[in-house]
Amino acid sequence: MDRFIINELIKWKENSDRKPLILLGARQVGKTYILKKFGKEYFSNYIYINCHNNEFVEKLFHNFDIKRILEDISIEYNSKITIGKTLLIFDEVQEVKNGIASLKYFCEDARELHVAVAGSLLGISLKENESFPVGKVNMLRMYPMTFKEFLKANENDALYQAVENLKWDVLEVVQSKLIDILRQYYFVGGMPEAVAEYFKSKDISKVRKIHSEILEAYYADISKHSKSMVMRIHQVWESIPKQLAKENKKFVFGLIRKGSRASDFELAIQWLVDAGLVYKIERCQNPSMPLKFYANNFSFKLYLLDCGLLATLSETQPKDILLGTKVFTEFKGAFTENFVLQQLMPISESKLYYFSKDNSTMEIDFLMQCNSRVVPIEVKAEENVKSKSFSQFINIDFKEKELKGIRCSMRSYVNQEWFENIPLYSVNDFFEKMIK
Repeated sequence: MDRFIINELIKWKENSDRKPLILLGARQVGKTYILKKFGKEYFSNYIYINCHNNEFVEKLFHNFDIKRILEDISIEYNSKITIGKTLLIFDEVQEVKNGIASLKYFCEDARELHVAVAGSLLGISLKENESFPVGKVNMLRMYPMTFKEFLKANENDALYQAVENLKWDVLEVVQSKLIDILRQYYFVGGMPEAVAEYFKSKDISKVRKIHSEILEAYYADISKHSKSMVMRIHQVWESIPKQLAKENKKFVFGLIRKGSRASDFELAIQWLVDAGLVYKIERCQNPSMPLKFYANNFSFKLYLLDCGLLATLSETQPKDILLGTKVFTEFKGAFTENFVLQQLMPISESKLYYFSKDNSTMEIDFLMQCNSRVVPIEVKAEENVKSKSFSQFINIDFKEKELKGIRCSMRSYVNQEWFENIPLYSVNDFFEKMIK
């Protein structure tokens, strides 16, 4: 399957000032797969080293003599290491003592060598008694597959090209087909193993089983890394579906358990954010640049990293997603907001926020800082797109800012003076081009 992050890896390879690369991301998003694919297609050879329960690696970093380390690797893996032609891959680097720290010395003593490591931000940041090589590494973040990548895996090239090039007239003709594929994505999501199984067998029970296994692996990680907070992390995690099912999706601590306070769960929430399992979208009280100046970190929403996992975690019946329009018309738009955010995260160069007024029901789903403008984003799961709040926000309350909004909905493309309506299936491509 094609992953577009390969383009960023190529840029890193060709950059003469590159440093060792850390590819970050939640478990199961495809970090190992893409690094191996990158090594196979863009280098003469690659050496893959899994650091988990590897006796050889446990002894490898007893000191930081890079020349000795490379000789040991070459002998152990019976492979020649050639500068400029070999990619050295360390997987689960956070599992081995001094693995992270060694990157400083790879940078200083073998800068010309291509070294890439895969790991979770959580595991790397929690590594005890080991300093992080600040300023000595490049970092890339990997996410679940976007709808664009899902569409590519569907192997309908004409449909893919029409979406990629935003051919609105063509897309209007094939909209029903695209909505059907969008519905499939809501169920399957973007975890690569689930996507591969779906297109291989179209067996939804197997897809749901893969999702369940991924969730179980996340539970195991929670228990492994956070023994003092296991119960609270589980409680936050399990509460997310009902938080998103509310009309107002602001995170309410009382929904976790009666009488809960922010101080009871702040660390648990931060753990989930650091693990890459949830996206925390803070409230912004003024749509002015930079948005971060006006953020309120005490009011926020939490979304899951993947809509397919949300479907499984919430125990939503497959037929309610794959058949009819129930997934779009019910659940208070939870799946659609999660979907849109999932498309924006890999391409957004700045943090996303949401807007709401004090003592008012007015809310704007997302605010994005794009180049030199603030972009209000409204998400509508249905074809009924009437919204007084969106119009009032742009045309009345903040008219002096001359904002132009983006509405993501089931309707076809429309460009009006104060907003553009873009079909949900084109979110990734539209915003990617807008940012560039």
